[in-house]
Parts: sequence; structure tokens; C-alpha cells
Amino acid sequence: MEKLQQKLNYQFKDLSLLELALTHRSVGKKNNERLEFLGDSILGLVISRELYKRFSHVEEGKLSRLRSHLVRGQTLAKFGLALNLADILILGSGELKSGGYRRESIQADAVEAIFGAILLDSDLETINTVILVLFKELLDGIDPNDSLKDPKTQLQEYLQKRSNALPKYELIKTVGKDHNAVFTVNCFLKDQNMQTSQDAKSLKRAEQACAQVLLKKLKEIK
Repeated sequence: MEKLQQKLNYQFKDLSLLELALTHRSVGKKNNERLEFLGDSILGLVISRELYKRFSHVEEGKLSRLRSHLVRGQTLAKFGLALNLADILILGSGELKSGGYRRESIQADAVEAIFGAILLDSDLETINTVILVLFKELLDGIDPNDSLKDPKTQLQEYLQKRSNALPKYELIKTVGKDHNAVFTVNCFLKDQNMQTSQDAKSLKRAEQACAQVLLKKLKEIK
């Protein structure tokens, strides 16, 4: 945890908050889901405010797409990888056996939970600084003129250009209820006989995660 705090450039006053942020729901009732809810909200606020300040002449619709591009699960999972969260995530025995510490959705959720923990441990300006430092390279590299098409749209266009069958998305299972639900979606590409299953806190995010994985595979075998 000391190395994690160094990478975040933030030292917790209450280390139990950081420990809770790293605790997956597979452990039991005391887990990081509430902190994740808080972190997701503060992340959206910080990035929205920064985009608003940086791009004064960009319309609301484009700002929304820019924000979605920045805070998507794949981006957060990359931060989780850079922060070496896999080494310190606290998981239940089932998730440990299935390699849950490598799962992108679990790492992405933990990153949001850490943001929530820092907010509770400090204040708005502190978490604002932490997030903007982490996102600096991505923010600096933004071109508001980019189309920023989401993975599902990119996958569909990729297949259409090659006259291939469109992807088939299927909801496999839903675990939990309401805001605690986790959706597992399978996506199948008929012509390539290729498929993947991904889970996320919303059906849309699970579908986007599937599309992202399959796009990567298609480009690797191109």
C-alpha cells in the first residue's frame, strides 16, 4: 500500500479507507462498492470541469463524448495496471481461484473506489489534483475534432467494411440487484468464429468491453 500511495502522490490519514477501496464484493458485505459509487461521481465531476475549462467553444454533446472516452472502464483498468493493483486487491477465494485480480472490470472499479476513499480522507481540491495528475497525459492528448467513436460502433463499421455478419450480443447473467448488479455479456462474431464474455456494472459497459476485446483481436490477426 505504501508503493500505491507513492504512485498516487497521496498519503492516507486513514489507511482503513484505502484497504476498503481495495476490497472486492466477493469478500463479503464490507466491500468497495459504496466507495466506487462515490469515486465514479467525483471522477465524472473533475473530468467534466476540466473539459469545460479547456475547451470553451466545444458543444455539450462533444464534451459528453470526450468525457465518456476518458472515464471508460478500459482507461481505468489501464490505471489499475500501472498502479499494480493486482498485487494488493483483496478478493474472496472464488475470485482468487478464477484470476479475478487480472480482470479489467475489477481493477477499474477499484480505481474508482480509491478516488472515493481519497475524497473521504481529504477534500474536493485534493482529489481533483490526484485525478488531474493521473489523467494529465490523456487530457493533453485530446483532439476535440476526433470522432471518438465507441468500441461497439468501431466494431460494427469494421465488420461492415468487410461485408461480415454483425456482432451478436447476448446477456449471459446478472448478479446482484439495482446499483449493485453486475452484467455478463457475450459477443459472438459469426464469420470469424470468435467470441468473448465481459462483465461490468451496466449492460452498455459490458457490451462496449466485449467490442473492445474483439476489435483488438481482429487487428492483431489482420
